Amino acid sequence: MSNDLVIKDLRAQIGDKEILKGVNLTVQGGTIHAIMGPNGSGKSTLASVIAGHPGYEVTGGEIWYKGQNILELEPDERSKLGLFLAFQYPVSVPGVTVANFLRAAINAHRAEEGKDPKETAIPVAEFRKQLREGMKLLEMDESFARRYLNEGFSGGEKKRLEILQMTMLKPSMAVMDETDSGLDIDALRIVAEGVNRLAGPNMGVLVITHYQRLLNYIKPQFVSVMMDGRIVREGGPELALELEEKGYDWLREELAGTA
Repeated sequence: MSNDLVIKDLRAQIGDKEILKGVNLTVQGGTIHAIMGPNGSGKSTLASVIAGHPGYEVTGGEIWYKGQNILELEPDERSKLGLFLAFQYPVSVPGVTVANFLRAAINAHRAEEGKDPKETAIPVAEFRKQLREGMKLLEMDESFARRYLNEGFSGGEKKRLEILQMTMLKPSMAVMDETDSGLDIDALRIVAEGVNRLAGPNMGVLVITHYQRLLNYIKPQFVSVMMDGRIVREGGPELALELEEKGYDWLREELAGTA
């Protein structure tokens, strides 16, 4: 089965407004691929549709991963297949500690049909060891594990928790939706270092961002530009630098001239 994430002519809307208007994109397994684009271009909608957000209606197209059209799968089934979404705005869950949430997520991934959940659950000692290692990697105090999920967290703490989840769940394809929003330089560096340690042959990364800033730390092999619900340009890292230098107006003008 291919670890490539292949999106074919994907169309989606929210209410009566069409946002994705025929997205075609291939994210090769084991690579870092960036999607850039101005506000309102459909980048975050694409991330949400990949993850299976129920607020969006898919009206056409396919998303293939590991031999399956994942549009036919529930969000938890997509997660168990190896897909992970790092949210732009993670939600708070009062009353649920970080440690309990992470252990429940890991056990849900380890569960096998027909088996007693106790047989497949991660041993407590193993979980604690992995959790300590993950928090050390992200320069997080161990008391973090006892806090309620995102309750009272700063922007940087929320984003570190997203990367901690990624560290613990070990997905084969991670989608990062504007992870740099709200981060200062120190937090951005720590989050990026965590991603760079995980990215490689066993984990592809789709990075969604407005700016080159994040890509100074998480260096993509491929860059795609999204505008008005479509992928309009693809290239290498030099494309991100060109966008940083010139903005998006030149590309709008170029596209208008070829329409």
